[in-house]
Amino acid sequence: MDVRVAQSSITIRRVGEGASVSDFIAVPHATQGHDPYWVAPLPLLESPRLNPKKNPWFQHGEAQLFIAYKDGKPAGRISAQIDSSHIARYKDSTGFFGFFETIDDLDVSAALFAAAADWLRAKGMKRCIGPFSFNVNDESGLLIDGFNCPPRMMMGHAQPYYGAHVEAAGFAKSVDMRAYLTPMDTAVPVKQLKWLQRALDRNPALKVRPLDMSRFKEEIATVARIFNAAWTENWGYIPMTEADIAHMAAEMRLIIVPELVSIATMDGVPVAMCLALPDLNEMIRDLKGSLAPFGWAKLLWRLATRRSFVSGTRIPLMGVMPEYKNKPLGSLLALLTMQAVRNASLKLRMPVCEMSWVLESNTQTCHSIEDIGGRVYKTYRMYEKSLMP
Repeated sequence: MDVRVAQSSITIRRVGEGASVSDFIAVPHATQGHDPYWVAPLPLLESPRLNPKKNPWFQHGEAQLFIAYKDGKPAGRISAQIDSSHIARYKDSTGFFGFFETIDDLDVSAALFAAAADWLRAKGMKRCIGPFSFNVNDESGLLIDGFNCPPRMMMGHAQPYYGAHVEAAGFAKSVDMRAYLTPMDTAVPVKQLKWLQRALDRNPALKVRPLDMSRFKEEIATVARIFNAAWTENWGYIPMTEADIAHMAAEMRLIIVPELVSIATMDGVPVAMCLALPDLNEMIRDLKGSLAPFGWAKLLWRLATRRSFVSGTRIPLMGVMPEYKNKPLGSLLALLTMQAVRNASLKLRMPVCEMSWVLESNTQTCHSIEDIGGRVYKTYRMYEKSLMP
Protein backbone atom coordinates (compact mmCIF):
# COMPACT_ATOMS: atom_id res chain seq x y z
CA MET A 1 0.00 0.00 0.00
CA ASP A 2 1.42 3.39 -1.01
CA VAL A 3 1.00 6.38 1.31
CA ARG A 4 1.61 9.68 -0.45
CA VAL A 5 2.69 12.76 1.50
CA ALA A 6 0.73 15.74 0.25
CA GLN A 7 3.38 18.43 0.71
CA SER A 8 5.95 16.72 -1.49
CA SER A 9 6.51 13.91 -3.97
CA ILE A 10 7.20 11.37 -1.20
CA THR A 11 5.75 7.89 -1.18
CA ILE A 12 5.93 5.42 1.72
CA ARG A 13 5.70 1.76 0.76
CA ARG A 14 5.44 -1.24 3.04
CA VAL A 15 7.76 -4.15 2.37
CA GLY A 16 5.48 -6.92 1.20
CA GLU A 17 3.02 -4.40 -0.24
CA GLY A 18 4.77 -2.66 -3.11
CA ALA A 19 8.38 -3.02 -1.96
CA SER A 20 10.69 -5.98 -1.42
CA VAL A 21 13.20 -6.94 1.25
CA SER A 22 15.99 -6.49 -1.28
CA ASP A 23 14.78 -2.92 -1.85
CA PHE A 24 14.89 -2.34 1.92
CA ILE A 25 18.45 -3.71 2.18
CA ALA A 26 19.58 -1.47 -0.69
CA VAL A 27 18.32 1.82 0.79
CA PRO A 28 21.52 2.68 2.76
CA HIS A 29 23.43 2.81 -0.53
CA ALA A 30 21.33 5.88 -1.37
CA THR A 31 21.65 7.50 2.06
CA GLN A 32 25.22 6.62 3.08
CA GLY A 33 26.91 5.30 -0.05
CA HIS A 34 28.98 8.48 -0.37
CA ASP A 35 30.52 8.04 3.09
CA PRO A 36 33.98 6.37 3.06
CA TYR A 37 33.47 5.12 6.62
CA TRP A 38 30.15 3.40 6.01
CA VAL A 39 30.32 -0.40 5.67
CA ALA A 40 27.80 -1.74 3.16
CA PRO A 41 25.81 -4.71 4.51
CA LEU A 42 25.97 -8.00 2.63
CA PRO A 43 22.53 -9.12 1.38
CA LEU A 44 23.73 -12.65 2.15
CA LEU A 45 23.67 -11.71 5.84
CA GLU A 46 20.89 -9.13 5.90
CA SER A 47 18.22 -11.10 4.03
CA PRO A 48 18.00 -13.97 6.59
CA ARG A 49 17.96 -11.38 9.39
CA LEU A 50 14.77 -9.90 7.93
CA ASN A 51 13.16 -13.25 7.13
CA PRO A 52 10.58 -14.50 9.68
CA LYS A 53 11.32 -18.07 8.62
CA LYS A 54 15.04 -17.77 9.35
CA ASN A 55 15.36 -15.31 12.24
CA PRO A 56 14.06 -16.69 15.58
CA TRP A 57 13.41 -13.14 16.80
CA PHE A 58 10.13 -13.39 14.88
CA GLN A 59 9.06 -16.17 17.25
CA HIS A 60 8.54 -13.47 19.90
CA GLY A 61 8.35 -10.38 17.72
CA GLU A 62 6.53 -8.89 14.75
CA ALA A 63 7.67 -6.10 12.47
CA GLN A 64 6.70 -3.96 9.53
CA LEU A 65 9.34 -2.50 7.22
CA PHE A 66 8.80 0.80 5.38
CA ILE A 67 10.66 2.44 2.50
CA ALA A 68 10.42 6.11 1.54
CA TYR A 69 10.71 7.19 -2.09
CA LYS A 70 11.18 10.75 -3.27
CA ASP A 71 10.59 11.47 -6.94
CA GLY A 72 10.52 7.73 -7.44
CA LYS A 73 13.98 7.13 -5.91
CA PRO A 74 14.79 5.42 -2.57
CA ALA A 75 15.19 8.11 0.09
CA GLY A 76 14.92 6.35 3.45
CA ARG A 77 13.68 3.41 5.44
CA ILE A 78 12.46 2.44 8.92
CA SER A 79 11.10 -0.56 10.79
CA ALA A 80 8.35 -0.64 13.41
CA GLN A 81 8.32 -3.66 15.67
CA ILE A 82 6.89 -5.17 18.83
CA ASP A 83 8.77 -7.67 20.95
CA SER A 84 6.46 -9.77 23.12
CA SER A 85 9.40 -10.59 25.41
CA HIS A 86 9.74 -6.89 26.20
CA ILE A 87 5.99 -6.49 26.72
CA ALA A 88 5.86 -9.52 29.04
CA ARG A 89 8.80 -8.27 31.10
CA TYR A 90 7.98 -4.56 31.37
CA LYS A 91 4.21 -4.47 30.75
CA ASP A 92 4.57 -0.97 29.32
CA SER A 93 2.92 -1.09 25.86
CA THR A 94 6.20 -0.04 24.25
CA GLY A 95 7.10 -0.66 20.62
CA PHE A 96 10.37 -0.05 18.81
CA PHE A 97 11.69 1.54 15.65
CA GLY A 98 14.88 0.54 13.88
CA PHE A 99 16.89 0.24 10.64
CA PHE A 100 16.51 4.01 10.29
CA GLU A 101 18.04 5.65 7.22
CA THR A 102 17.17 8.92 5.47
CA ILE A 103 18.45 11.49 3.05
CA ASP A 104 18.78 14.97 4.55
CA ASP A 105 15.14 15.85 3.98
CA LEU A 106 12.88 16.40 6.99
CA ASP A 107 9.77 15.60 4.95
CA VAL A 108 11.16 12.14 4.21
CA SER A 109 12.06 11.34 7.82
CA ALA A 110 8.78 12.78 9.12
CA ALA A 111 6.83 10.54 6.73
CA LEU A 112 8.82 7.49 7.83
CA PHE A 113 8.29 8.14 11.54
CA ALA A 114 4.60 8.84 10.97
CA ALA A 115 4.19 5.49 9.20
CA ALA A 116 6.00 3.64 11.97
CA ALA A 117 4.01 5.42 14.72
CA ASP A 118 0.68 4.71 13.00
CA TRP A 119 1.53 1.00 12.75
CA LEU A 120 2.53 0.84 16.41
CA ARG A 121 -0.58 2.71 17.57
CA ALA A 122 -2.75 0.32 15.59
CA LYS A 123 -1.12 -2.49 17.57
CA GLY A 124 -1.98 -0.78 20.88
CA MET A 125 1.46 0.67 21.66
CA LYS A 126 1.63 3.81 23.76
CA ARG A 127 5.35 4.55 23.55
CA CYS A 128 8.14 4.07 21.02
CA ILE A 129 11.87 3.52 21.73
CA GLY A 130 14.69 3.10 19.27
CA PRO A 131 16.58 2.48 17.21
CA PHE A 132 16.68 -1.28 17.77
CA SER A 133 17.28 -3.64 14.88
CA PHE A 134 15.35 -5.65 16.10
CA ASN A 135 15.80 -5.53 19.89
CA VAL A 136 18.35 -4.69 22.57
CA ASN A 137 20.30 -7.90 21.86
CA ASP A 138 20.84 -6.81 18.24
CA GLU A 139 22.15 -3.58 16.75
CA SER A 140 21.08 -0.79 19.11
CA GLY A 141 21.37 2.97 19.23
CA LEU A 142 21.94 5.81 16.78
CA LEU A 143 25.49 7.06 16.28
CA ILE A 144 25.68 10.67 17.51
CA ASP A 145 29.46 11.05 17.91
CA GLY A 146 32.41 9.33 16.26
CA PHE A 147 31.55 9.55 12.57
CA ASN A 148 35.16 9.65 11.38
CA CYS A 149 35.94 5.93 11.47
CA PRO A 150 34.17 2.73 10.40
CA PRO A 151 31.81 0.92 12.77
CA ARG A 152 32.68 -2.47 14.22
CA MET A 153 30.46 -5.47 13.58
CA MET A 154 26.87 -5.23 14.85
CA MET A 155 27.33 -1.51 15.50
CA GLY A 156 25.61 1.01 13.29
CA HIS A 157 26.90 3.97 11.31
CA ALA A 158 24.90 7.14 10.61
CA GLN A 159 25.16 10.56 9.05
CA PRO A 160 25.61 13.51 11.44
CA TYR A 161 22.15 14.89 10.61
CA TYR A 162 20.27 11.69 11.55
CA GLY A 163 19.94 12.69 15.21
CA ALA A 164 18.34 16.03 14.31
CA HIS A 165 15.81 14.20 12.14
CA VAL A 166 14.89 11.85 14.98
CA GLU A 167 14.43 14.79 17.36
CA ALA A 168 12.40 16.71 14.78
CA ALA A 169 9.99 13.76 14.81
CA GLY A 170 9.37 14.37 18.52
CA PHE A 171 11.83 11.93 20.07
CA ALA A 172 14.01 12.78 23.07
CA LYS A 173 17.07 11.14 24.58
CA SER A 174 16.44 8.02 26.62
CA VAL A 175 20.02 6.86 27.30
CA ASP A 176 23.46 7.15 25.76
CA MET A 177 25.73 4.17 25.20
CA ARG A 178 29.49 4.29 24.81
CA ALA A 179 31.84 2.36 22.57
CA TYR A 180 35.39 2.17 23.91
CA LEU A 181 38.45 1.67 21.73
CA THR A 182 40.92 -0.26 23.83
CA PRO A 183 44.52 -1.13 22.91
CA MET A 184 45.21 -4.70 23.93
CA ASP A 185 48.90 -3.97 24.46
CA THR A 186 48.29 -1.39 27.17
CA ALA A 187 50.05 -2.64 30.27
CA VAL A 188 47.79 -3.73 33.10
CA PRO A 189 48.94 -1.92 36.27
CA VAL A 190 51.52 -3.95 38.18
CA LYS A 191 49.38 -3.72 41.30
CA GLN A 192 46.47 -5.37 39.43
CA LEU A 193 48.67 -8.12 38.00
CA LYS A 194 50.00 -8.95 41.46
CA TRP A 195 46.46 -8.97 42.83
CA LEU A 196 45.25 -11.28 40.07
CA GLN A 197 48.11 -13.72 40.55
CA ARG A 198 47.72 -13.71 44.32
CA ALA A 199 43.99 -14.35 43.98
CA LEU A 200 44.61 -17.33 41.68
CA ASP A 201 47.20 -18.75 44.06
CA ARG A 202 44.80 -18.47 46.98
CA ASN A 203 41.77 -19.85 45.12
CA PRO A 204 42.69 -23.23 43.59
CA ALA A 205 39.00 -23.76 42.74
CA LEU A 206 39.16 -20.74 40.42
CA LYS A 207 40.21 -21.47 36.84
CA VAL A 208 40.13 -19.54 33.58
CA ARG A 209 39.94 -21.36 30.25
CA PRO A 210 39.18 -20.68 26.57
CA LEU A 211 36.09 -21.90 24.73
CA ASP A 212 36.06 -25.61 23.89
CA MET A 213 35.16 -25.96 20.20
CA SER A 214 34.41 -29.68 20.62
CA ARG A 215 31.42 -28.62 22.75
CA PHE A 216 30.62 -25.48 20.77
CA LYS A 217 26.83 -25.32 21.16
CA GLU A 218 27.04 -26.12 24.86
CA GLU A 219 29.74 -23.50 25.36
CA ILE A 220 27.76 -20.77 23.58
CA ALA A 221 24.75 -21.73 25.68
CA THR A 222 26.93 -21.24 28.77
CA VAL A 223 28.03 -17.81 27.56
CA ALA A 224 24.39 -16.86 26.94
CA ARG A 225 23.28 -18.22 30.33
CA ILE A 226 25.85 -16.04 32.11
CA PHE A 227 24.83 -13.06 29.98
CA ASN A 228 21.13 -13.58 30.75
CA ALA A 229 21.86 -13.78 34.47
CA ALA A 230 24.41 -10.97 34.62
CA TRP A 231 22.50 -8.37 32.63
CA THR A 232 19.00 -8.92 34.02
CA GLU A 233 18.94 -5.49 35.71
CA ASN A 234 20.49 -3.62 32.78
CA TRP A 235 18.53 -0.95 30.89
CA GLY A 236 16.17 -2.50 28.33
CA TYR A 237 17.27 -6.06 29.09
CA ILE A 238 15.43 -8.83 27.25
CA PRO A 239 16.53 -12.43 27.86
CA MET A 240 17.75 -14.46 24.91
CA THR A 241 15.54 -17.46 24.26
CA GLU A 242 16.89 -20.94 23.50
CA ALA A 243 16.12 -20.35 19.82
CA ASP A 244 17.92 -16.98 19.93
CA ILE A 245 20.96 -18.67 21.49
CA ALA A 246 21.03 -21.49 18.94
CA HIS A 247 20.79 -18.91 16.13
CA MET A 248 23.61 -16.86 17.66
CA ALA A 249 25.79 -19.98 17.88
CA ALA A 250 25.20 -20.79 14.21
CA GLU A 251 26.05 -17.23 13.16
CA MET A 252 29.21 -17.05 15.28
CA ARG A 253 30.65 -20.40 14.30
CA LEU A 254 32.33 -19.15 11.11
CA ILE A 255 34.17 -16.25 12.75
CA ILE A 256 34.72 -17.23 16.37
CA VAL A 257 38.26 -17.80 17.64
CA PRO A 258 38.19 -20.01 20.76
CA GLU A 259 41.15 -18.29 22.41
CA LEU A 260 39.21 -15.01 22.31
CA VAL A 261 36.47 -16.45 24.53
CA SER A 262 37.40 -16.64 28.18
CA ILE A 263 35.33 -18.55 30.76
CA ALA A 264 36.03 -18.47 34.49
CA THR A 265 34.91 -21.41 36.63
CA MET A 266 34.61 -22.05 40.35
CA ASP A 267 34.90 -25.76 41.17
CA GLY A 268 34.23 -26.42 37.49
CA VAL A 269 31.05 -24.29 37.36
CA PRO A 270 31.13 -21.37 34.87
CA VAL A 271 30.64 -18.08 36.69
CA ALA A 272 32.01 -15.39 34.35
CA MET A 273 32.84 -14.92 30.70
CA CYS A 274 34.26 -12.50 28.17
CA LEU A 275 33.70 -13.01 24.44
CA ALA A 276 35.57 -11.14 21.71
CA LEU A 277 34.94 -11.59 17.99
CA PRO A 278 37.19 -10.77 15.03
CA ASP A 279 35.69 -7.71 13.38
CA LEU A 280 33.62 -8.97 10.45
CA ASN A 281 33.32 -5.43 9.13
CA GLU A 282 37.06 -5.43 8.42
CA MET A 283 36.51 -8.47 6.20
CA ILE A 284 33.62 -7.07 4.18
CA ARG A 285 34.25 -3.32 4.04
CA ASP A 286 35.90 -3.27 0.62
CA LEU A 287 33.29 -5.62 -0.88
CA LYS A 288 30.82 -2.69 -0.93
CA GLY A 289 27.83 -4.93 -0.30
CA SER A 290 28.44 -7.26 -3.24
CA LEU A 291 29.89 -10.74 -3.58
CA ALA A 292 30.15 -10.55 -7.38
CA PRO A 293 32.27 -11.31 -9.28
CA PHE A 294 35.05 -12.34 -6.86
CA GLY A 295 33.58 -11.29 -3.50
CA TRP A 296 32.70 -14.88 -2.59
CA ALA A 297 36.31 -15.98 -2.93
CA LYS A 298 37.58 -12.99 -0.95
CA LEU A 299 35.11 -13.51 1.88
CA LEU A 300 35.76 -17.25 2.17
CA TRP A 301 39.52 -16.69 2.19
CA ARG A 302 39.22 -13.97 4.82
CA LEU A 303 37.02 -16.14 7.03
CA ALA A 304 39.55 -18.95 6.77
CA THR A 305 42.48 -16.64 7.57
CA ARG A 306 40.72 -14.26 9.95
CA ARG A 307 43.51 -14.47 12.53
CA SER A 308 46.00 -12.93 10.11
CA PHE A 309 43.60 -10.75 8.13
CA VAL A 310 41.76 -8.97 10.94
CA SER A 311 43.54 -6.56 13.26
CA GLY A 312 40.62 -5.64 15.47
CA THR A 313 38.00 -7.31 17.63
CA ARG A 314 34.79 -6.36 19.39
CA ILE A 315 33.65 -7.56 22.80
CA PRO A 316 29.84 -7.71 22.61
CA LEU A 317 29.34 -10.04 25.58
CA MET A 318 30.87 -10.17 29.03
CA GLY A 319 29.42 -10.79 32.43
CA VAL A 320 29.70 -12.17 35.95
CA MET A 321 27.03 -14.22 37.68
CA PRO A 322 24.87 -12.11 40.03
CA GLU A 323 26.03 -13.83 43.23
CA TYR A 324 29.51 -12.39 42.67
CA LYS A 325 28.52 -8.90 41.59
CA ASN A 326 29.48 -5.90 43.72
CA LYS A 327 31.95 -8.08 45.59
CA PRO A 328 35.76 -8.21 45.37
CA LEU A 329 35.52 -11.67 43.79
CA GLY A 330 33.21 -10.31 41.10
CA SER A 331 35.76 -7.66 40.11
CA LEU A 332 38.44 -10.35 40.12
CA LEU A 333 36.42 -12.59 37.78
CA ALA A 334 35.82 -9.73 35.34
CA LEU A 335 39.50 -8.81 35.31
CA LEU A 336 40.66 -12.40 34.89
CA THR A 337 38.44 -13.10 31.88
CA MET A 338 39.31 -9.77 30.31
CA GLN A 339 43.03 -10.30 30.86
CA ALA A 340 42.86 -13.75 29.23
CA VAL A 341 41.22 -12.19 26.15
CA ARG A 342 43.84 -9.43 26.08
CA ASN A 343 46.69 -11.93 26.19
CA ALA A 344 45.13 -14.03 23.43
CA SER A 345 44.52 -10.94 21.30
CA LEU A 346 48.17 -10.00 21.42
CA LYS A 347 49.33 -13.51 20.54
CA LEU A 348 46.95 -13.49 17.56
CA ARG A 349 48.12 -10.03 16.47
CA MET A 350 44.74 -8.40 17.02
CA PRO A 351 45.93 -5.39 19.01
CA VAL A 352 42.80 -3.20 19.07
CA CYS A 353 39.43 -4.00 20.61
CA GLU A 354 36.10 -2.21 20.77
CA MET A 355 34.24 -2.76 24.03
CA SER A 356 30.61 -1.94 23.38
CA TRP A 357 28.13 -1.00 24.24
CA VAL A 358 28.38 0.40 27.79
CA LEU A 359 25.69 2.59 29.34
CA GLU A 360 26.99 6.02 30.32
CA SER A 361 25.44 5.45 33.76
CA ASN A 362 27.44 2.24 34.30
CA THR A 363 30.28 4.10 35.96
CA GLN A 364 31.93 1.01 37.44
CA THR A 365 32.41 -0.64 34.04
CA CYS A 366 33.36 2.67 32.40
CA HIS A 367 36.10 3.25 35.00
CA SER A 368 37.35 -0.33 34.69
CA ILE A 369 37.75 0.02 30.92
CA GLU A 370 39.37 3.44 31.26
CA ASP A 371 41.83 2.00 33.80
CA ILE A 372 43.18 -0.37 31.13
CA GLY A 373 43.55 2.36 28.50
CA GLY A 374 40.12 2.38 26.87
CA ARG A 375 38.79 5.65 25.50
CA VAL A 376 35.31 6.56 24.33
CA TYR A 377 35.48 6.95 20.56
CA LYS A 378 31.83 6.54 19.58
CA THR A 379 28.57 7.38 21.33
CA TYR A 380 25.20 5.89 20.46
CA ARG A 381 21.85 7.28 21.63
CA MET A 382 18.53 5.62 22.33
CA TYR A 383 15.47 7.83 21.83
CA GLU A 384 11.91 7.60 23.11
CA LYS A 385 8.57 9.20 22.38
CA SER A 386 5.02 8.93 23.64
CA LEU A 387 2.51 7.71 21.07
CA MET A 388 -0.43 9.02 23.07
CA PRO A 389 -2.53 11.87 21.57
